[in-house]
Amino acid sequence: MPTTPSDRTVFRTCPLCEATCGLEITIKDGAVARIRGDRDDVFSKGFICPKGSTLKQLHEDPDRLRKPLIKRNGTHVEVSWEEAWQEVERGLMGVINTHGRGAVGVYLGNPNAHNLAPLIYNRVWLQALGTKQRFSASSVDQIPKQVSSGYMFGTPATIAIPDLDRTQYILMLGANPYDSNGSLCTAPDFPGRLEAMRERGGKLVVVDPRKSKTAEHCDEWLAIRPGADALFLAAIANTIFEEGLSNVGDHMRPNVAGLDVLPAALKQFTASAVAQAVGIDAETIKRIAREFAAADKALVYGRIGTCTVSFGTTASWLVDVVNTVTGNLDREGGVMFTMPAAGGPTTRGQKGTGKGFSIGRGHSRVRKFPEALGEYPVSVMAEEIATPGEGQIKALITAGGNPVLSTPNTLALEESMKSLEFMVSVDIYLNETTRYADVILPSPSQLERSHFDLVFTGFSVRNVANYSEPVFERGADQPDEWEIFLKLAGIAQGMGANADVSMIDDFTLDAFIGSIMKDSSSPTNGLTAEQIREQLDATGARGADRMLDLMLRTGPYGDGFGANTSGISLAHMKQHPHGIDFGPLEPRIPEVLRTPSGKVELAPQPLLADLPRLAQSMTEFNDEQLVLVGRRHLRSNNSWMHNIEVLIKGKERCTLQMHPRDAQRVGVQDGSVARISSRVGAIDAIVELTPDIRERVVSLPHGWGHDMSGTRMSVAAKRAGVNSNVLTDENEMDPLSGNSVMNGIPVTVAPVGV
Repeated sequence: MPTTPSDRTVFRTCPLCEATCGLEITIKDGAVARIRGDRDDVFSKGFICPKGSTLKQLHEDPDRLRKPLIKRNGTHVEVSWEEAWQEVERGLMGVINTHGRGAVGVYLGNPNAHNLAPLIYNRVWLQALGTKQRFSASSVDQIPKQVSSGYMFGTPATIAIPDLDRTQYILMLGANPYDSNGSLCTAPDFPGRLEAMRERGGKLVVVDPRKSKTAEHCDEWLAIRPGADALFLAAIANTIFEEGLSNVGDHMRPNVAGLDVLPAALKQFTASAVAQAVGIDAETIKRIAREFAAADKALVYGRIGTCTVSFGTTASWLVDVVNTVTGNLDREGGVMFTMPAAGGPTTRGQKGTGKGFSIGRGHSRVRKFPEALGEYPVSVMAEEIATPGEGQIKALITAGGNPVLSTPNTLALEESMKSLEFMVSVDIYLNETTRYADVILPSPSQLERSHFDLVFTGFSVRNVANYSEPVFERGADQPDEWEIFLKLAGIAQGMGANADVSMIDDFTLDAFIGSIMKDSSSPTNGLTAEQIREQLDATGARGADRMLDLMLRTGPYGDGFGANTSGISLAHMKQHPHGIDFGPLEPRIPEVLRTPSGKVELAPQPLLADLPRLAQSMTEFNDEQLVLVGRRHLRSNNSWMHNIEVLIKGKERCTLQMHPRDAQRVGVQDGSVARISSRVGAIDAIVELTPDIRERVVSLPHGWGHDMSGTRMSVAAKRAGVNSNVLTDENEMDPLSGNSVMNGIPVTVAPVGV
């Protein structure tokens, strides 16, 4: 790798959340001296949140692993990479040879979506393992939206994105972008975009059990009962149909199937019928429906709070139902589809039609829960490890995840992990999960690897792209992240600890080129696979960068290896360190669709079949029951950022928020310690009283609980907080997607010692 000057200014995209803000990083004497927002970034224009400026602290964190660890006599010790790979071969192949490939389980954490190498190469090592026991953080957050979008539009990547910069009315449910920076909606300075909408006369309505930071800045806050989002949206749609307010628009009318089915299907969900269960009066529901239908440009945006409930998929579907029947799908100022620069399922293959989407290609071993998006619900992972029998998980590989803090019933998962015969983790920390690993393989620092947001450019409110070169050189013995994953693939294939990563990379590239050559829509200028490979190799790039170059050049703005002389390539991206703006979102229906009918499926049978269960829920609520919901903080991203002092300092944030009247009823006071109990566990937390939460609702943030032994996260341990997932119930899932129910958990609260 060539040397770089010690004093310089570099530009980089922040990899710490979905906003993808541009950073200006000043390097002096070979170290980061300052990080601020890149004022020339085509998308973020200088905006930065508190997390982005801490890449220096994350890079320099003494607790971040620089060398592999192997567990010896119960203690993790540093070893060479050669020794680590030998131990991976011994342990992993020992389990495979004894129990079969089905005895290996995999958990992929949220950071995978933020890093280039795993997005390209995870599929390679997963296929090499040959196991169906795959789990990920997707089934504790967004998978319901992917499932509903798959049924409606043909692929789970075809997600309708809010056109924030041109809308005039936003109905927002289960989202708090003032703290989260947005989700499945890539928008640097999301709060500023909301404020700009209000300044131009628009309206923001926030539906949330808590008066979140976003609700503090809205025009109207509706304190819904947790888990009732689908009922609320069904009543909105019902009102629109009953009052003759539906109008899909001339553009969409020939491209929508199932519109005639919906009025009868939603007939029972009147505003009056759902009002008590929703906790919002009927007249307000009807008024919001009328306002929305009458707005010139409007959109419904529903996020994590709508997904992490038992009707997550149905609520996600109804979000797009309301957008569609009011003429706001694929329309400026409504919800639209991004055109990602690196391509994807909506840009490749035959346009306007496809094989569609389904789940259930397999079922989990113990509870027989269906597969969705190639994985099983993370809620069943503990039982798949603990339950004896053929196919029992005996070895586990985790990549960039911390399921002990992030998934349901922590206590059951921890107990099951103790029975594993072997465990490997790819992670930069010895944390609450990786402490169980026999081998920990650290990825290089975020500043030591290249970056391109393959996922989030597909969910962006503008068509943009930005490539970041490494800021620092890796250590001489530190493999790049893509090399780690390909070495895992080689070992899993029986090539041993000395597997040739370059050979595996070449094979992977050739396979990808072959798939592109089979795509009649690919702009490859009539070249052969060998000629394409020759052009790619001529750049000198390897690994993830070479694969990215192929994706960019065959993407919608690509040079097509000469077919489009004004098109982009990786070399072209490097010449634009502030990014490239390809313009606002544009209508893409019908070409974006991949359904067999070639139309938007507005009434998919699996969603219609869930409506009786939804109707039954109108009578199953309990007005006296306390229920737990989560919450976000701007200085945190799940469990990622708690070892950075500048982010963790200040007021205690891991508190139990509750309404003063609820506190009086159960006998706890502000600042006291209360015990929160659910069916599966109990934890103690400091009480924080606030009127800005619905009565009978209490709230704890997600991702805390850093007081476990065997970790090496010194800053996090000082402000440990409590793990809310001790309380979440692995038996409670959305049946359509397998997503865990993380909100609306029945709990009791009592003073500690009583």
